[in-house]
Amino acid sequence: MLMEGVAAQLKQWGGFTLAAMGNAAAHVVSITRTHHPDEMIVDLGMAGDVYQAIADASKIAPETKIIVFTASTSTDDAIKALNAGARGYVLKGSPGEELLQALNAVQRGEVYVTPSFATKVICALKDQTLQRQKAISNKLSVREEQIVGLLLQGKKNNEIADELSLSDKTVRAYMTSLMAKLNARNRLEAVIAAQKLNAAASVPPPR
Repeated sequence: MLMEGVAAQLKQWGGFTLAAMGNAAAHVVSITRTHHPDEMIVDLGMAGDVYQAIADASKIAPETKIIVFTASTSTDDAIKALNAGARGYVLKGSPGEELLQALNAVQRGEVYVTPSFATKVICALKDQTLQRQKAISNKLSVREEQIVGLLLQGKKNNEIADELSLSDKTVRAYMTSLMAKLNARNRLEAVIAAQKLNAAASVPPPR
C-alpha cells in the first residue's frame, strides 16, 4: 500500500483529517513543526535519515504519535524506529484494517507492532538487553566486581573499605567509576543496576 493508498484509506475510514503529505525524511520534521498532527504515518523507505527525523519530530511535538509503515521485517529496523520515538510499527502487506488498529492503539497511549512480527521484536529486545548487561559486566575490574558484591550485601562505604582494606577515599573513587559504568546517578541506582546485572554471582572473594 503506497502512501497515496493510505491517504485514500484514511478518507474511507472516516474520522481522520489529512494535514499534509511528504516523501522525504525532512518532510517528517517540517510537517511536524508546521502542523503538530495527532498522528503521523512514516515510511522507512523515504529519502534521508528517517530514524533521525522520527527522533527530531518526537522532540518537536512529543504528543504526535508516529507509526512506521514499512516493508522492512528487520528487527533491528523496528527497534531503531521504536527507540527513536515511533509508537507503532506496521508491516506493509498486513490487512488494511491493521493500520487502523495501530492508529487507534497509539492514540490510547499503547505501542503497536504487527502481531505476527511482535514476538521477534520482543525477543530481539531481550537479546540486546542481555548483550548490554554482559558488556557492562565485562568492563568491571576485579575490584569493582568485589565492591558490587558488597553493595548487594547492603554494605556502606566505610564497611566496604574495612572489608577490602582500602581507604574511604579509594572506595569513593571506585564508586564514582562504578556509577559511570552502570549509568547510575546515585548509590541506590547503582545497587539496582548491579542487581540487574546479577554481577554478584561471579564476584571473587575479597583479597
